Amino acid sequence: MHPHANALARVLGIEIPLIQAPTGSIATPELAAAVSNAGGLGSLGLTWMAEAEAVAAVRRLRSLTSRPFLVNFALAFAPRALPAILAERVPIVSLSWGLDAAAVGEIRKSGALCLVQTGSARGAKAALEAGAHAVILQGVEAGGHVQSSRSLRMLLTEAAALLPGAILIAAGGIATGADIRRALNRGAGAAMLGTRFVATHDSGAHLDYKMRLLRARAADTALTICFSGGWPQAPHRVLRNRTLEEWEAAGLPPEGSRPGEGDVVAHSANGLPIFRYEDTAPRTGMSGAVTEMALYSGTGVGRIRCLRSASDLVRDLWSEANRYEDTDRVRNAT
Repeated sequence: MHPHANALARVLGIEIPLIQAPTGSIATPELAAAVSNAGGLGSLGLTWMAEAEAVAAVRRLRSLTSRPFLVNFALAFAPRALPAILAERVPIVSLSWGLDAAAVGEIRKSGALCLVQTGSARGAKAALEAGAHAVILQGVEAGGHVQSSRSLRMLLTEAAALLPGAILIAAGGIATGADIRRALNRGAGAAMLGTRFVATHDSGAHLDYKMRLLRARAADTALTICFSGGWPQAPHRVLRNRTLEEWEAAGLPPEGSRPGEGDVVAHSANGLPIFRYEDTAPRTGMSGAVTEMALYSGTGVGRIRCLRSASDLVRDLWSEANRYEDTDRVRNAT
């Protein structure tokens, strides 16, 4: 294992330096537990949950695994459930879309490890100075809401030069063991994968969404602000679909003038309407034209060709990453 990966694995208490990204409501306790039980680090996104719901999700996850896991709060929104979650003695908390030194301090005070996601080397430096134990570098290749305008490779190079010895986690466009190995060889201590874990049997994504991921290529993704309902002006990478293409064809009109703006494209499992430009991803139990919703996807999607169980995926990705390491050793020896 790469020295940085060894260091991070020791800090986080995991066996495999592979982290499942907290992809909102798609990242269920069942998905997170499967990843953690396989030796990686599973995660939950708790940003939009009410306190009682967030606590219930953490307790459900704890009932499924005794291994470390991560919970995430996006600081573009008030982290309402954070105090209650810290009282649950969660092992690891990540913060994204902002840096709140007071929140970092509270996380550390609770005994949890604190990770901060950023899209720049300067942001990584600020996070570490605020007390973060490690930094997640999110490249522009990432699916979902994207903080960066720079490639992951560039971010890793810049952060490694600016912050020698810092523990860095690579995120964005990573889908295979070869991708993981490249990130580790460039100085990352672990790789974080989002889209690849959406396309598993364990995720909460709607089956039609998963099948779209299996058919997609990198060129089918777009970085846009189209699905702004609920999170305005936040760039996000999604698969191209009817909603995005009709908005682009209309000349990217602002909110209030977009084509089909009042359309109800789907319904939630409990019957609530989902409007065309909402930032909601299709989940199990939803009905309607779910493929016209926000289909978050990173550029690594073209290397995803089958649905797997999350536990098998963790083991196979790490096995593949190690095969690439052995191949590199042979190549260098000759």
